[in-house]
Amino acid sequence: MEMKIYRVTDKEFLPYGKILDIDTKNIVEEAQKVEMPANGSIYVASKEEFEKLPIMNIVKNESFGGMPTQLGYCWGYNDTLNALEWHKCSEINIATTDLILLVADIRDIENNNRLNSEKVKAFKVLKGEAVEIYATTLHYCPIQTTKNGFGCAVGLLKETNTDLDFISGDKLLFCKNKWIIAHEDNSELLNQGVVGGIYGENHKICGE
Repeated sequence: MEMKIYRVTDKEFLPYGKILDIDTKNIVEEAQKVEMPANGSIYVASKEEFEKLPIMNIVKNESFGGMPTQLGYCWGYNDTLNALEWHKCSEINIATTDLILLVADIRDIENNNRLNSEKVKAFKVLKGEAVEIYATTLHYCPIQTTKNGFGCAVGLLKETNTDLDFISGDKLLFCKNKWIIAHEDNSELLNQGVVGGIYGENHKICGE
C-alpha cells in the first residue's frame, strides 16, 4: 500500500518532533563536499568538519542544554523502512538534501517488542530544514526522494550510536544509547543480531 507523505510543517508531525529555526546554510554547503557511496548508506557519529561550524554550538547549547554533543552525518541511498531505532534523548536532523523520515511512537511498541508497520508515518523534510526528533519517536535511516540519494546531518548526545563497551541484558540495546528493532523480513539486520520486531508491510517509497 502506498504511504501518504506528510510535511514536517503539517500538524501530524507534532507528536514526533518540531521544526528548529536555525541557520543551516554552512552545514548544507559543507555536506556537498562529501562523496556519495557507491550504494547503500553510511553513518558517521561525529564528523569533524561539521563540528567546527558555528551550528555545532547551537545544537549543543540550545538543543542539548550544554551537554557533550556530537554532530555526525548519514548519507547514501535508501528507499525502505527496514528498522526503527530510538534513543534516551532527542535527535537533531538537518536535511542537506530533500529527504523523507519514517517515524512511529515508542508507545506503539507492544509488550512483546512487536510493532505493526501500519503505525509508521512518512514526513518530507526539505533541504536546509532542521528538525528535532523527540526521544519517544522511533526513526531510522532517512529515505531518498530522488535517485541521487539523501544526506542528513545528525546531532545527538556524545557517544550515542557508538560501540558498546559493556555486556547488556537488554536484547534491543545495540549500541550506546541506541535501541533498535528490525523488520522481520530484513535478513541483513537479523543476521547482525537485531531483534525482528516490526511486522506488516516493509514500507518502500519510490522517489523521482
